[in-house]
Amino acid sequence: MPRWLRPLLTLLGACALAAASQTAAAANWPAGTPPGQPPVVAAPVDEPPPAPTLARDDALRISQAAIGRSVGDHVLLDRDGMPVPLSRYRGKPLLVSFVYTGCFQVCPTGTRSLRDALQALDDAFGAGRYNVVSIGFNQPADSPAALRAFAAQHGIAAPHWDFLSPPPATVDALTRDFGFSYLPTPSGFDHVVGVTVVDGNGRIHAQVYGERPSAEQLGEPLRQILRGAPVAPRGALSELVDRVRIICTVYDARTGTYRTDYGLVLEIAGGVTFMLAMLAFFVAEARKRRRAHGA
Repeated sequence: MPRWLRPLLTLLGACALAAASQTAAAANWPAGTPPGQPPVVAAPVDEPPPAPTLARDDALRISQAAIGRSVGDHVLLDRDGMPVPLSRYRGKPLLVSFVYTGCFQVCPTGTRSLRDALQALDDAFGAGRYNVVSIGFNQPADSPAALRAFAAQHGIAAPHWDFLSPPPATVDALTRDFGFSYLPTPSGFDHVVGVTVVDGNGRIHAQVYGERPSAEQLGEPLRQILRGAPVAPRGALSELVDRVRIICTVYDARTGTYRTDYGLVLEIAGGVTFMLAMLAFFVAEARKRRRAHGA
């Protein structure tokens, strides 16, 4: 047996013994009560209340009900703090996404995917034939300055793509017009991820769901609008429900609800730590062997 393999087997054996002892202790818990003493009764542990979650079916129903609705002429602020009425975008199709700048995963992923999709859309339709707007719904945190930094961080410099900050008092009416649902959670927000496609008259033409919108998904409703096609019929909820992404949550089959998944993050972190430790061990052993051979 190579000498470098012995420490590894010793380490793995110690881990196995520790795991076995913990399993045996758990199986024998609680320990027996000594003679002449009252039994020990463990105090009940109150489970924490479930984290608030957004009902996916309801969010989808609200989103689909907005198709065909005319969006109000809300006035928002651009990245320079200047007022921008939504009517400014009338006359051309408009792609609208809702983001919050404190998001570290899904909103950045969706924004970068939309950026990549626009390159193909510009080639197909021309950059001047449609506009794009990303709206920061977490007010007052999503200020014009925060959205300016968010756009710069993700390399958004297209002249037909604006980042807008609504006044806090108008967020409810604005999101209601677009059929956009969101809910604060301990880890951020649950919300429907996607892009709303608005026609040149300010009426919602389609909802495109998913955190990675493709040029094909967005190109079809754009093509319909530019050709003057009527509003697409709404799909059945049963066909669309699995395509809706609610961020920061996973489905809990025991309760029939969605909950924040911290365990997955810990599992991934633990696995990565273990692999890095093993890699460092093997590298150290390899260096030892090379030095031994060299001597």
